[in-house]
Amino acid sequence: MQAKTAKDVMSPAPVTVTSQDELFKVATLMKEHEIGFIPVVDQNKPIGVITDRDIVTRGLAEKLPGSTKVEQVMSKTCITIPPTGTLSDAAETMAKNKIRRVLVVEGTNLLGVVAIGDLAVREASNARAGKALTEISSH
Repeated sequence: MQAKTAKDVMSPAPVTVTSQDELFKVATLMKEHEIGFIPVVDQNKPIGVITDRDIVTRGLAEKLPGSTKVEQVMSKTCITIPPTGTLSDAAETMAKNKIRRVLVVEGTNLLGVVAIGDLAVREASNARAGKALTEISSH
């Protein structure tokens, strides 16, 4: 049996924003789509991510208005894997970086997002995914 890949379990065509969008727009998108994580792109090339936590800790806690640009509060690090990466690769990448989501990128184009829950649900027998989930959840 061939190992499942990131492309097999990723959420394709994720909601994205640009660095010039406003925090209010991001918050509205998060509410509308019931998500707390949005990739920041420049012509479909990931340049960062913004989370609900970023909005709270770097935006609201700093008393920044909703008109503040995403670039002021986003995380500028993009942790990526190729679509051909295995679920073990995804789990190891998440565990190593202590993150819950990884961007799936082919060349410079964003294809989707794999979340730790995707690994746990779709590959319950995968010991590495379970280990990653345990390590990340403990932080």
